[in-house]
Amino acid sequence: MQTIKVTTTQNIDIDYEVAGLGERIVAYIIDMAMFVVIIIATLIAIGSAGGMGRGSSGIGLGIMLIIYAVLFVFYDLICELAMNGQSVGKKIMKIKVISLDGARPRLGQYLMRWLFRIVDFTLTSNLCALVCVAVSDKSQRVGDMVAGTTLIRTVPRTKMQNIAFKPADDNYQPAFPDAARLSEQDVELINEVINNYVKSGNSMLVYNMAQRIKDLLNINPPAEMNNMLFLQTIIKDYTHIIAQADVL
Repeated sequence: MQTIKVTTTQNIDIDYEVAGLGERIVAYIIDMAMFVVIIIATLIAIGSAGGMGRGSSGIGLGIMLIIYAVLFVFYDLICELAMNGQSVGKKIMKIKVISLDGARPRLGQYLMRWLFRIVDFTLTSNLCALVCVAVSDKSQRVGDMVAGTTLIRTVPRTKMQNIAFKPADDNYQPAFPDAARLSEQDVELINEVINNYVKSGNSMLVYNMAQRIKDLLNINPPAEMNNMLFLQTIIKDYTHIIAQADVL
C-alpha cells in the first residue's frame, strides 16, 4: 500500500495511506450523483410551477440553470477550501486532499487542482485522470502533480478497538489517571506512532510523542520508565478508564 508522510499538528511525522483509484472514483460518482438529483428536483419543481404562467416558469428555469451551472463548475474548489480538502463524496469515502509536504494545501494549490480539471476530466472525458492516478507513484492526477498535492485516507490504519496493551484485569490500577483527559484521536495518534516505530525503528517518533504527552498532561513518569513503555502505559490507562466509565 502506498503511503505518504504527514506531519501532524503535534509535529509528529505519520505515514498515511494514499487514497486508491477506486475510492477516488466512488467519491467522484457520489458528487456527480448529488448534481443529478438536484437538477431532476429543480426540473420537477419548475414543471410543477408551469401552470402559474409560461413566462415566469421559463425565467425561473433559466435562473435555476445558471445557478446550477455556477455551482457545478465551482463545487470542488469551494468544498475543498471550506471543508479542509474534502468534497461531500470525499468526506463519505474518508479521503482528503493534502500537500505533499504534509501541510494543508494553500489557496494556490487548490486553484491549480481545480483549473487542471479541464485537462483531467473535461477535455479527456475523465481518461487522463484515471490513467494518471493508476500509474503515478502517489496516485496523482495531472492537477495534483502540478499543484503538489495528493489524496490520503483520513481513517487511521489502526482502530481504537484494535489497539494493543488493553488491560485484561478489571482490578488494574492506572499509573497515570490523567490519561483520561486525552481524546480518542490523541490515543489513536499514539498508537500510530508506536506502529510506525515498529516498522521504521525511528526512535525520535517515540521520543517526540512522549514529550508532547508529558507536556500536555503535565506528568513526570518514573525515571526507569522509557518513552515506549510510557506511551504503552498511557494507552492502557486510557482504555481502562474509558471502559470503566462506560460500565458505570
